[in-house]
Amino acid sequence: MFEFKLPSMGADMDKGTLLEWKVAPGQAVTKGDVVAVVDTTKAAVDVEIWSDGTVHELLVEIGQEIPVGTPIIALRAPGEAAPARATPANKVGKALSEAPTRSRKPAASAPADRPVPSAPTAPAELPTRQRVSPAARKRAAELGLDTTRLVGTGVQGAVTLDDVERAAVAAETAAPARREVAPEPAGPSIPTSAPVDRQAEMRRAIAAAMGRSKREIPHYYLSETIPMRKALDWLHGANSKRPVTERLLPAALLLKAVALATRDFPEMNGLFVDGVYKPSAAAHVGVAISLRQGGLIAPALHDVANRELGAVMLELADLVRRCRAGSLRSSEMSDPTITVTNLGDQGVEQVFGVIYPPQVALVGFGRVSERPWVQDGKLTTMPVVITSLSADHRVSDGHRGALFLARLNTLLQQPETL
Repeated sequence: MFEFKLPSMGADMDKGTLLEWKVAPGQAVTKGDVVAVVDTTKAAVDVEIWSDGTVHELLVEIGQEIPVGTPIIALRAPGEAAPARATPANKVGKALSEAPTRSRKPAASAPADRPVPSAPTAPAELPTRQRVSPAARKRAAELGLDTTRLVGTGVQGAVTLDDVERAAVAAETAAPARREVAPEPAGPSIPTSAPVDRQAEMRRAIAAAMGRSKREIPHYYLSETIPMRKALDWLHGANSKRPVTERLLPAALLLKAVALATRDFPEMNGLFVDGVYKPSAAAHVGVAISLRQGGLIAPALHDVANRELGAVMLELADLVRRCRAGSLRSSEMSDPTITVTNLGDQGVEQVFGVIYPPQVALVGFGRVSERPWVQDGKLTTMPVVITSLSADHRVSDGHRGALFLARLNTLLQQPETL
């Protein structure tokens, strides 16, 4: 018997709220299966199990706030039999198994000489949780809209901020007369419960993570101006042969180049935990994504160095969509080994980021802009991108950081090899 604990899904997460169970007692699970949905300050996250087993008991109630590291499921190892005297089912498991039959009368007690049949091992049918992005939930609370009555158009039917705004406009149009004749309230309206200010919670979580980063990590910063003509020309040629829906953005090239560069500089790709640096065998690149309601999140694209560019582009687009719809997986939140932030689309020339602990490096890209450039002894113009590195002095130094940026430059001058 062993326990599965709520994992940390980022340095800015110290607790979550259980929204939904995806499993029930008696159900077999394998590594990677989604077992629960937990609400964090940034998104509703699908929590994946880390090992194979059979669910013995659910240890947490739906709606309960759970600190990171709290046991949430008791599991039996593969092949392990249930205890001879099973412990009484907990409230969660009992509620799930009895929910469809609560109105029935209890069965008569079995005779003493007749064995009591064991509980069925098939999991109960679990209700499907309506997915609502954090921004949509906050806006709906402000407008007094019931999200359960809204039709979601986001990923997996998630209710998005746009869905809430459309519903608000429809409500405004449908009932103007009713509002005009409504009597004035006798006194000020007092809400029964204050809505949760999710944006304030998010800012606090981000501040806590960044404060920890600045306290614990001795940062150093480097930058390099990288010419992009070869990369952009190659990209234009490659896209001319692709359908519109499969065209590549420069971001895919940049992410792939960063991942490949870490092969030669493993001190940029890993985690510093308990005073020890642990390099990662694969580059799981965290992508900094801004949220419409404010704040940001940096989930991982897995094993980017070994992915084709087309796959990197498709997975990046899918990650951005799901991130803004509030639908992410726990592995995407907990796995990043190096982060990339690209503020070029915001019109800035350079960005120096703060390392996201326990990672040890962050790469920043500004916008691609035309600059005077000397090439082969002649003055010309060149599209360039200012690339920055924020790195951890406990693991590397400026010399290695400079070589890392030089390697990144070399890779972007050979885009066909990416």
